[in-house]
Amino acid sequence: MAALRCLRLPLVGQKRHLRSVWLCRELSGDSQQLFDKILVANRGEIACRVMRTAHRLGIRSVAVFSEADRNTMHADMADEAYCIGPAPSSESYLRQDKIIEVAKATGAQAIHPGYGFLSENKHFAELCTNEGVEFVGPPPSAIEKMGVKRVSKRIMSESGVPVVPGYFGEDQSDPRLKVEADKMGYPVMIKADLGGGGKGMRIVPSADHFQEALDACRSEALKSFGDDKVMVEKFVERPRHVEIQIFADKQGNTVHLFERDCSVQRRHQKIIEEAPAPGLRSDVREGIYSAAVSAAQAVGYVGAGTVEFIMDAQQKFYFMEMNTRLQVEHPITEMITGTDLVEWQLRVAAGRPLPIKNQSELVPRGHAFEARIYAENPDKNFIPSPGHLHHLCPPTTSQTIRVDTGVKQGDEVKTYYDPMIAKLAVWAEDRESSLKKLTESLKHYQVAGVSTNIDFLQRLSSHPQFIEGDVHTGFIEQHSEALFPPPQPLPSLSVMEAALSLLALEGASHKSTEAYVHDPFSPFCDMSAQRVNTVHNRTVCLKDKDNTVEVDVSYRGNNRYTVSMGDSSPMEASSWLEEGGTVKGFVGERTFQANVALVDRQLHIFTRAGSFSVELPMAEFVQKKQKSEEGGVRSPKYPSTVVRVGVAAGDKVTKGTIVMTVEGMKMESNIMADKDGVIKSVFYDIKDSVPPFSKVVEFNK
Repeated sequence: MAALRCLRLPLVGQKRHLRSVWLCRELSGDSQQLFDKILVANRGEIACRVMRTAHRLGIRSVAVFSEADRNTMHADMADEAYCIGPAPSSESYLRQDKIIEVAKATGAQAIHPGYGFLSENKHFAELCTNEGVEFVGPPPSAIEKMGVKRVSKRIMSESGVPVVPGYFGEDQSDPRLKVEADKMGYPVMIKADLGGGGKGMRIVPSADHFQEALDACRSEALKSFGDDKVMVEKFVERPRHVEIQIFADKQGNTVHLFERDCSVQRRHQKIIEEAPAPGLRSDVREGIYSAAVSAAQAVGYVGAGTVEFIMDAQQKFYFMEMNTRLQVEHPITEMITGTDLVEWQLRVAAGRPLPIKNQSELVPRGHAFEARIYAENPDKNFIPSPGHLHHLCPPTTSQTIRVDTGVKQGDEVKTYYDPMIAKLAVWAEDRESSLKKLTESLKHYQVAGVSTNIDFLQRLSSHPQFIEGDVHTGFIEQHSEALFPPPQPLPSLSVMEAALSLLALEGASHKSTEAYVHDPFSPFCDMSAQRVNTVHNRTVCLKDKDNTVEVDVSYRGNNRYTVSMGDSSPMEASSWLEEGGTVKGFVGERTFQANVALVDRQLHIFTRAGSFSVELPMAEFVQKKQKSEEGGVRSPKYPSTVVRVGVAAGDKVTKGTIVMTVEGMKMESNIMADKDGVIKSVFYDIKDSVPPFSKVVEFNK
């Protein structure tokens, strides 16, 4: 195993496990340990999540990591950790042979695949069995039956589970698929057979768009899943996405753990989930529970699984697919049922029966929400925003506020993987209280260094229709005007607080300089303005969006100032930096307290009421130089590959025209013209690799 390197001595963590073994026995009533050691074949927050339960149960954990993940949280959390290859997942996290090699070399008795990567790969499940390592998941036969959507639809239909009308046949020719779509009537949905995570899906509004959508769907499916087979379904108008958590053991017992509503999505990917689903009739609940259990039993299911349904406005539901693994959103089910689903997975994998004897022992309590915190830019079609997490401070956790993450301050959101930073889950006795807790927790989630969807999630969770529970998969598109409002200027008091925060940072920096030069009389170390008259009065210039704002400041010594903006009357003010990076101060009668982070000329202000940011303007000559270098349209700030080229040299285009489509960070992104003009040059072709933030086309001047 020349490629393997242990990061953590096996002895580390033994003492912490002694009490955990006792705790496990107390909780589950077992006198025999489930496994001695497991390997977690995943990364990030899910790997950390699995290890937390393993450690609580007294089970030692083995991590695998790529070269890009050498110093990550999941590698550090494990008792042993080994490098299995370069950054691309195809050369590391998807290398079945290397993962098995590590498992056997370390004596791991089981492999937990998490979700994504190899979690729904029947060949990997078979390989584990053949190598004598327990796969923490369903049998390969169940993965195979439910992994191919066309096959699962037929099985469900034969089992009496309602399915969406569609074409699930073997004839994959373009003409046959088009004929079937025409028969159903538009809109229709094209789905990749092996799809997941919103990939390989296209809504087709009319016959004129069918071929374009089919080509795009096949292309994305082939890249993501290695198979371009698709199916065509009738699109349900204003659908809700409701899913049922099921669990089955090897003794033939199957139960459900109630439902989750995952309707609010972007790019067909969930971003806010809740449990239970709001507004379902009791007869619908019982019907959908029964259908989910029947679906699991029809394929001889074992372990954790999620049966997903689409539901129309009349609450008529149809089977959509089954995810044969643990779901990203499982924490909210744990919160309303008081269970640990990873512990259940390990119990079942070890051959134990479910920890409950019958369905009636499971009783849901309260209401829970989960919001997925992503490094992405919602205002640019949720394009990923990789980079360093210069400042990261989540809300305070408790029994009712949970943060599942795989990163810490100073870590990097990698360009090779999903840009999720964390999952924020909250619980309260009822939906209204839980939603208030979610919005309040989002206000206190602090991230600087990358763009995030936190502000967007605040707007979404505060939207009146969301508060009412009137949700569906087209919610974001329907309410786009409210969810993507035009930029508004900051209130004057916020701008003054930003200026005072900057002064506090400068003051701390000057004190540091004073200590360094050992000269308290140096004018470079003095902020009192008693010796340097040129700084007694100062105008602090900041950029609020595209507007430059000015705050007039008069220094009065001892961190006290007089500030004003425009024609406003001067106000007394003060600010200072405390240990830990907190700025405190006041403007007039209003006090403020904020965490402040200055990253790449962006000043981020995090207060109890929320967050905002301003920019420090560049010198004019730097702006001119940068503008001259930025000409043309550029690719995203991560490596990508060209999927489609929409223009050629000499083409006349308008602002918003798609000039190129690229794929990177597990998604396709359209690069659009930022102005009207004539294309002078196109620098990349299909299948070309594009470095981050590269010029892809150039206009005639």
